[in-house]
Amino acid sequence: MAGKWTGGIVTGTNGDEPPTVEEWVPVTVPGRSTAFTGADGPIAYRTTFADPRRFSAERTRLTLRGAYGRARVWLNGTLLGEHSPYFVPAQFDFDPQETNELLVVCEPLDESGAGGIYGTDAVPAETGVPGIWWGVELQVRPPTFVSSLAAVPRLTDDGAEIEAEVTVDAGEAIDDAVTLSLRPEGFRGGGSMERVAVRADAGERVTVSKSLEVRDPSLWWPRGYGPQHRYTVRAKVGEESAERTVGLRTIERDEEGLVVNGRRVRVRGINRRPSVGEDASEDVRRAIDANATLVRARGHVPSSDFYAACDEAGLLVWQDIPLAGDEFEFDVDRATALLESIATTYGSHPSLAMYGIRDDPSEPFADPLGSGTLAKLRFRWRAWRASGGHADADAAAVAATVPDDRPVVSVAGQPGLDPAAAHLSPGWRYLEADDVDWLLERYPDLGRVVGDVEAGSLSDTAESSDPTSIPGLDASILERRADGVEASQTVQAATLKTVVEALRRHGSGILVAGTLRDAATGGGVGVLSADGTTKPAFDALADAYEPVQAVLDGPAEPGSVGLALLNETSERVDTTVAWRAGDEGGEISAVADAFVSTPLETVEIPSTASELTLEFAVDGRPVRNSYRL
Repeated sequence: MAGKWTGGIVTGTNGDEPPTVEEWVPVTVPGRSTAFTGADGPIAYRTTFADPRRFSAERTRLTLRGAYGRARVWLNGTLLGEHSPYFVPAQFDFDPQETNELLVVCEPLDESGAGGIYGTDAVPAETGVPGIWWGVELQVRPPTFVSSLAAVPRLTDDGAEIEAEVTVDAGEAIDDAVTLSLRPEGFRGGGSMERVAVRADAGERVTVSKSLEVRDPSLWWPRGYGPQHRYTVRAKVGEESAERTVGLRTIERDEEGLVVNGRRVRVRGINRRPSVGEDASEDVRRAIDANATLVRARGHVPSSDFYAACDEAGLLVWQDIPLAGDEFEFDVDRATALLESIATTYGSHPSLAMYGIRDDPSEPFADPLGSGTLAKLRFRWRAWRASGGHADADAAAVAATVPDDRPVVSVAGQPGLDPAAAHLSPGWRYLEADDVDWLLERYPDLGRVVGDVEAGSLSDTAESSDPTSIPGLDASILERRADGVEASQTVQAATLKTVVEALRRHGSGILVAGTLRDAATGGGVGVLSADGTTKPAFDALADAYEPVQAVLDGPAEPGSVGLALLNETSERVDTTVAWRAGDEGGEISAVADAFVSTPLETVEIPSTASELTLEFAVDGRPVRNSYRL
C-alpha cells in the first residue's frame, strides 16, 4: 500500500476512540521504526488514501502482515478491530469514503515472556519495536469473492490428497460452484479439477470443502535428498480466484533423528535470530552456503516470505513458539493457542519440519565455569542439582496437542534440565572445547538432539563498541576467552568446529549449531556479522557440516592423532584422504558406509607443523578440512 506514513508515541487513550499523539514524524511502513526504540507505551502509525474502487458495488479489504504487539485499527475515526499475534495476517473489511485516514496503533506486549525473543536481551530493543513489519495491502474485490483458501496436503495409502477449504464472501446472492484446480509447479505431473456447489444469500459468508486427488504424487524433499516438488491449488468463483502452494511429504522422528518420506535425513542446522533489516531470501541463501539443512527460528516466528524461500530451497525449519525467557510463569493456554495459530498459518509449508515448545526454562550455567578436573566436578554438581524438578509437565502438555504429522521438542535447554534438545557451551560457558568428548561420554543423551552450540565473538565494528552493551553477547565470558576482534573470532571458529565435529562423530541425529548472524553491530553469537560480513566461524561451520568429511578424532595438536571419515549420505563412500602437516604427509584409503563415522589410520603430526590439512574427493567434488595446531 503506497503512500506517506507518519508515526508517533501515543500520549492518551479514550476507549474505542482514536488515541492522542502529540508529535507525528515521517516513518517507513512496512518496517521497524527504530526512532521509537524504548518508547514507553503504544506507537501509532497513520496514512491517508483515496477511495480505491472503480464501482460502488466493489468490496475493500485491508490486510496487515507482521503487526507486532496488540494492534488496533481505526478508519476515519471508527475502530475496525483488534489483532494478534503478529505472524497471523490481520484482515479488515471496510466501506471507504472519498478520502480516508487509516490509523494503526501497536501496543507493546506487557506479559513477561509474551514477546518471545523480542522480550529478551538476546536481540537489540529496536528489533522488537511495535509496528507493521512485513506488509500493508489494500484489496479491491467484486461483490462476491473467494475470501480465503486453506489447503492441507497428506499422503495416503493410494497416493495423496489435498483437502481444500474455501470461504466465499457473498455480497450478492449466489447459486454457483467453486472450481478447484490442482497443477504441479515446474515439473511434469498429473493435475486435477473439481467443482463444489456453493449457495449463499446476500451478505452471507459460507465455507465449502473438497478433497483433490493427487495421482502418482511427486514428493517434496529436503535439499540434497531430492527435488522440491510442489503443487498449486486454485479456487475460482466467477472471475475471482485464490491460490495456495503446498508440498507433499511425511516427516517423523525416531531415536536416530528425522525420517522424511521414509528416508533417513541427517539434520545439520543453524539458529536464526531476527534483525532490523532482515532479508528472508538472503538468510536462506547464507544458511545453504553454510551447508545447513535446517534453520531453527528461535524464539520468534518469521514471515511467510521466509517459509516460501525455505520451501523453494529445500531447507527445513524448526519453529519455536514465541515465548521465551526464564523469568515468567509458563502459560499453557497461551502457548497452546500460539502453537495452533502457527500450525494454521504455516502448516501447509513442507519446510516446517518440527516445533519447539519451551526454550531455556532455567540457566544452571549462567555463571561460567573454568576448565580442568575441578571444573568438571563443578559441572557435574550443577547438572545434578538442576535435574531435580525440571521435568516440564506444562511444556509436555502443550507438546501433546501437536498433530502427529510433525515432531515436537518439548524443552530445549542446558545440561541438567533433562532437555529434549540440549544447548551446549563447552569452550564458551564451561570447560574447554576439547572436553566435548568427555561431556558426551558422561552424558550420551545430550548429543542425540542438539538445539544450539554456543560461542560468540566481536565483529569488525567492535572497536567503537562496548562489549558489555552488545545484545546476545556475554562480555564476561568473552573477556575470559579472548581479547580483541581477531582473537575472539579465532576462538569462536575453533570452538564451533571442535564441538560440531565431535557431535557428528558421536552420531548426533539432529544438530543445530551457532547462529546465522549477530543480532546487533559490534558482535554476538552469529557466524556472520549483523551486516552479513563473514566471520571465520562461518567457513569453519560450513566445513564441519560437509555431508562427507574427514576429521580429527581428538585434539588438534602435535603427536599421534586419529582420523575419522564422516558419511551422512545414504550411499557408501570409497575415497582416498590426503593429509599434510608441515613437511609430513601421506594418503589413506577410506571407506565409510551410509550414516556412520568410520575410524581411519593414526597420523604423526610433527612438532614443527602449524597446520594440518585433509583433502579428498566425493563424486569428483573436492572436499577440504584444515586445523590450526
